[in-house]
Amino acid sequence: MAREQVFDISRFIDERRMNRFNAMIVIFCFFIILFDGYDIGTVGSAGPAIVKLWGLKSMAALGLAFSAALFGILFGSMILGWIGDRYGRRAAIVLSLLLIGVFSLLTMSATSLTSLAVYRFLTGIGLGGMPPNTIALNAEFAPKRARATMIIVMFTGITFGGAVPGFIANSIIPAYGWQSLFFIGGVTPIVIAILAWFWLPESLKHLVVKDENRDKVVRILQAMDPGRQIGSGLRFVVADEKVYAKFRPQQLFQDGMQWITPLLWLCFICNLMSFYFMNQFLPTVLAQAHVPMSDAYLSTSVFQVGGTLGGLALSRPIDKMGLMPVCVLFVVSLCVAPFTGYATGASEMLLMAVIFFCGFTLLGLQFGLNATSAMIYPTSIRSNGSGWAFAVGRCGAVAGPYVAGVLIDMHLAVQQLYLALLVPLGIGTVASFILARLYYVRFAGMGLGRRDALDAAARS
Repeated sequence: MAREQVFDISRFIDERRMNRFNAMIVIFCFFIILFDGYDIGTVGSAGPAIVKLWGLKSMAALGLAFSAALFGILFGSMILGWIGDRYGRRAAIVLSLLLIGVFSLLTMSATSLTSLAVYRFLTGIGLGGMPPNTIALNAEFAPKRARATMIIVMFTGITFGGAVPGFIANSIIPAYGWQSLFFIGGVTPIVIAILAWFWLPESLKHLVVKDENRDKVVRILQAMDPGRQIGSGLRFVVADEKVYAKFRPQQLFQDGMQWITPLLWLCFICNLMSFYFMNQFLPTVLAQAHVPMSDAYLSTSVFQVGGTLGGLALSRPIDKMGLMPVCVLFVVSLCVAPFTGYATGASEMLLMAVIFFCGFTLLGLQFGLNATSAMIYPTSIRSNGSGWAFAVGRCGAVAGPYVAGVLIDMHLAVQQLYLALLVPLGIGTVASFILARLYYVRFAGMGLGRRDALDAAARS
């Protein structure tokens, strides 16, 4: 009796050289995730115009409206993460883009903080679905040796997107109003959603583990390696991972993850709270500190550019050293971000340098945590694992702008305002070191690919 031939998808992906197919996945997802960053930057850049036009007096009330999208992301991350694991990464990504596009266009009709908050919440549901599914898709097509790098390179789209409103707000808001930023952020995702449905491939690992559609697997394999012959008798497997038939939240705490998962969530909360505390009100706070409006708008772009470089600087060290670079960046952020206010009275160059390094550390940290969330969970629950980390982390993201608004309403000096970041960044620093140590003990090494190796050994 002939022995059944087995084709290990994980081994195929890990051993092959990256080519145009991999580049296409990264570039396509780069432009998809760009809209997440664009939306974040849009709210911050539109803030001063909304305050002036609507005659707002309470920054805490505006902070709640801004936080509505972040609250929506909390639900979107879990719901669309589940859809990604159940029905495929591509379907979840397309649905996310359509939700973002439709509700961004509806945001243009907002005439009060209440209507603005409702549309922002619904937009946030779509925003929540993009990170876990684009991260999972890239993680499942990338070889182990470059997995974190490809995820981070893809995710720099969020910082490029976040920089766009800062560059264009000063010219288009006076001419077309704050609504013009949301028009751009509404039409473009719908166009990208249509392109993604036809051109973006589904994850090979997902198709093998969940869909079990042989024809789709063969088509993608031949697109990745046109010269490869695929015999009809091959059985496709993902040999290095534990497979869960159905997702249950307790699976995120099993297999030695009972402390690793909550510590990862705590790092997400602390980082996202600090990031949104600073980013959402940055132009508004700088304008109130008598920084020229042109510089206030530019600060958002400088912050995002710093984040792009921070993420890229972190990519290769994470592939080689696992979680330790995340710990280092937490320490640096603790030494820089809380003291931003003291630079407002200095020269323009020094202020922009401080804001640049705030972006470098806070956004760089987010990139590192994103990659971690994708690499410590197996394919069958990867979108759920990332989605829950993003969802829980959004508790910090929701709190960040609100706390900032409350402190601004207390008329604190700008120097005192940012000192509040010492609390979340201090907690995050401690949590990251404990997380790195527990991961090292559980998976017998620092590298984020150690889980795959141990799972494969356990199953052999």
